[in-house]
Amino acid sequence: MSDPIIELKNASIFQRENLVLADVNLTLNKGEFIYLIGRTGSGKSSLLKTLYGELPARDGYFHVAGYDLTKLKRKEIPYLRRKIGIVFQDFQLLFDRNVERNLEFVLKATGWREPEEISKRIHEVLLMVGLADKRKVMPHRLSGGEQQGVAIARALLNHPDVILADEPTGNLDPDTTLEVMKLLRRISENGQAVLMATHNYTLMQKYPSRIANCKNGTVICSEME
Repeated sequence: MSDPIIELKNASIFQRENLVLADVNLTLNKGEFIYLIGRTGSGKSSLLKTLYGELPARDGYFHVAGYDLTKLKRKEIPYLRRKIGIVFQDFQLLFDRNVERNLEFVLKATGWREPEEISKRIHEVLLMVGLADKRKVMPHRLSGGEQQGVAIARALLNHPDVILADEPTGNLDPDTTLEVMKLLRRISENGQAVLMATHNYTLMQKYPSRIANCKNGTVICSEME
């Protein structure tokens, strides 16, 4: 039985007034892992930005984590984003504070108030990504893989329904890329949906999964050959 976290039907993706993708039909179920591929400029980032409310959803059917994006009000965007974990290529950590304070900042910004609960949740997500011993370390003292691990921990803080990962291994060496990939696959196996934009076809062959290909102005879904 399918349990869609993301469901798009006949959807159009716009970047400002420019139509980027048309007639998009995409379903991502609970616990499913899908690669989002396509050439640079094909619409991958615009699609991801629409899914997390950065760009408005206008034409078509857009349901993400229980929200109808076409009816989403600006004040509802923070609530949508509590159900979505976002992982970026360039980590986007705050370099003026340690790992713990980075994660604490996100929790407080999303409504967590109890210090004990905040501390416990930080420990839980760092344990998940194998970085429990890096809690007090400043980001610049971490390797690229460790920084991305913290970014993934940050994405998991609010128990999201789905992880949107935009080229999460793009700045990493091959060995670290495999570690991050194993982590993202494990997250999907634990029941969270993962949509991962990538150009890394070697990685896709090593960990085959369903593919959503931004091509010819739409999204073509297929199984990995």
